Amino acid sequence: MIEYKGYRGVVEFDSELGQFHGRVVNMRNVISFYGSSVDELREEMATSVDTYLKVCAEKEIDPERPYSGKFMVRISPEVHRAVAQLAAAGGQSMNEWISETIEGIVKAHTIGTNS
Repeated sequence: MIEYKGYRGVVEFDSELGQFHGRVVNMRNVISFYGSSVDELREEMATSVDTYLKVCAEKEIDPERPYSGKFMVRISPEVHRAVAQLAAAGGQSMNEWISETIEGIVKAHTIGTNS
């Protein structure tokens, strides 16, 4: 994974083109780039992100920013109570407990899909 101005890019090899293809993943808009080396990928990602930001400025629209890591979730009062109790029992805040639980699920899913 590479990063530029808070935007994160993942890279995979495109065997048809014989090049690496990268795309920015922490946003909904599509920003992609190609390169044959790590330095070229970094340069092309920077160019692609800068172009995206320039186009947004020219069109007077706010560019989509990378995900902040914050989101709001609505749950039932019963689940809320259960989470609070589980977190307290583990000596954690609800935020810590939820964050660790979600990270564990994501890691388990990622490992399961990459095998």
